[in-house]
Amino acid sequence: MSTVSSPAGSPPLSPSPAAPASRWRRLQAATDAVHRALDARIMTGDPFRDRDRYARFLVMQLQIFRDVDALYADSALRAVFPDLAERRRLPLAEQDAVDIGLDLAPLDAPAVVPPIDVPTGMGWLYVIEGADLGSPFLLQETAKIGIGEDFGARHMRGHPQGRGLHWRHFTEALDAAVMSEPEEARLIAGAEAAFARVNRLFDLAGLAAPASV
Repeated sequence: MSTVSSPAGSPPLSPSPAAPASRWRRLQAATDAVHRALDARIMTGDPFRDRDRYARFLVMQLQIFRDVDALYADSALRAVFPDLAERRRLPLAEQDAVDIGLDLAPLDAPAVVPPIDVPTGMGWLYVIEGADLGSPFLLQETAKIGIGEDFGARHMRGHPQGRGLHWRHFTEALDAAVMSEPEEARLIAGAEAAFARVNRLFDLAGLAAPASV
């Protein structure tokens, strides 16, 4: 992805045996199964076969960015992630939709409605931010149908400082946040809710239907 499902941070799970796993690694482990299942499901939808399939994929992307858009203005979340405002991708996805002639009407009602519990919001953001790491692979596929960072896939554009460093800043901030055990449980629940939402949007966008030949 940017499928909103693609590798949420994804070096292999290999923390030192002498040290406990960091919070983001624990979150990655807790959501690994649902994450892998969603990745596989999206790729069976063949979203980069042609522009029609890509348009359905983009509708899904546009809606998930609309779902989380309020989080980027949340002052409590900005206190955790100081660079949060610059991570917002909805305007880029909207321009992508204009590029390929998509209707900008919402696919569904927003899934995230403020005010939102901060740990839950962090879980949603983890899924959205992690998805960006898979974008280079996806851009190789979109290039075959004339879609790229400057036309139709702007929302997959990498950060100037590099995707890896941008992700590391996010995970370092997530690890540094002071959280209780119940709050960590809500963090995991937020990430699981985000993955479930992408599954629903996949269906609503018509990607689940078998691709015609």
